[in-house]
Amino acid sequence: MTAPERRGAPAAAKTHALQGLRVLDLTRLLPGATCTMLLGDLGADVLKIEQPGVGDYNRSFEPIARQESGSFLLLNRNKRSMTLNLKSPAGRDVFLRLVREADVVVEGFRPGVMDRLGLDYDTLREANPALVVCAISGFGQTGPLREASGHDLNYMALAGALQLFGTPETGPIVPGLSIADVGGGSLMAVYGILAALLARQRTGEGQYIDVSMFDGLVTWLAYHGADTLFAGVEPRGGERAFIGSAPCYNVYRCGDGRHLSLGIIEAHFWERLCDLVEQPAWKANQWPQGAAAAVQFRELSALFATQPLAHWVERLLAADIPAAPVNGIAEAFDHPQSRARDLLYACEHPVEGRIPQLGFPVKFSGTPAEHRMPPPLLGQHTHDVLSSLGYGAEAIATLERDGAV
Repeated sequence: MTAPERRGAPAAAKTHALQGLRVLDLTRLLPGATCTMLLGDLGADVLKIEQPGVGDYNRSFEPIARQESGSFLLLNRNKRSMTLNLKSPAGRDVFLRLVREADVVVEGFRPGVMDRLGLDYDTLREANPALVVCAISGFGQTGPLREASGHDLNYMALAGALQLFGTPETGPIVPGLSIADVGGGSLMAVYGILAALLARQRTGEGQYIDVSMFDGLVTWLAYHGADTLFAGVEPRGGERAFIGSAPCYNVYRCGDGRHLSLGIIEAHFWERLCDLVEQPAWKANQWPQGAAAAVQFRELSALFATQPLAHWVERLLAADIPAAPVNGIAEAFDHPQSRARDLLYACEHPVEGRIPQLGFPVKFSGTPAEHRMPPPLLGQHTHDVLSSLGYGAEAIATLERDGAV
């Protein structure tokens, strides 16, 4: 599988949606990197500020391409990189110079770290009253867990979301996606930043945005939370209609060992399936409960096991019944729909050569996202940035000698 070259932006497009926005990225790992990459794709000038000699921890995560981590390469395009030691007084001074010219600072430290660095919000606001500061953390800046350590799985568990995965037999299972990191962190941060920038247009003032991955997850629970809040029912994986108990909304193993997702909700689709497989008796009971649901699941399982996946996909899609194969990631990337939507493309990297990239998820008619630069090498733009701040060659050499950059 090869990634196609990036298609050019429409000829009429002259600007990017966030062109001219200056973002200082102090984050490491997935939540912040995804947030700032999305901003960069829309035209923001994202300066990734990394620890000298170490950089973003994600640079060392497997798999490694030639020198860089594959996940780092997929999360850091359209960014520049400079190294800066924020614990150094000289490094702190450099950062405050950058803040005076910036629009947004995004940080992902534990609550209290920026205060200890002497870079608390009051200090940053004094340097630039129009600055928007977005802090992404696990549990937020307040509350009894504000300084607690955690990762995606822990936030999922505490927010009541993890129990929605799995079955009564398995209990909760580890989801295959970083739902808290991206859904509760990255996307909420992008939303918050853009809202704060819109408010700044009216007030001229920046503000502080406290993004908690835990909080973000809780807002995802509106559908299943209704079971608890209005019916007094605790939803768990395999026990409620849309989390594994409904035969009409489930996953089935086909005759070749591949799996099929059946996503029927509306009655007319259910009746269409019953007609297709010549089971009119099923029509009267689309949503069986308890033992009846187990019987219907076994009957559907036996049916789908009679033929390979391709057979069922062809028949069900031809009948306009909501169904899809359970694809592997390579299949998903290579799918005609993915290619039609430019969800995979390739770019050139100065060390790694030709590398794949995942496309921007939102399409704009007038200000489309664009690939402008590959993921940066560690500190690749440090000298350029310092020069733009007025540091001469001798001053830059002093900063390097003192370990400030």
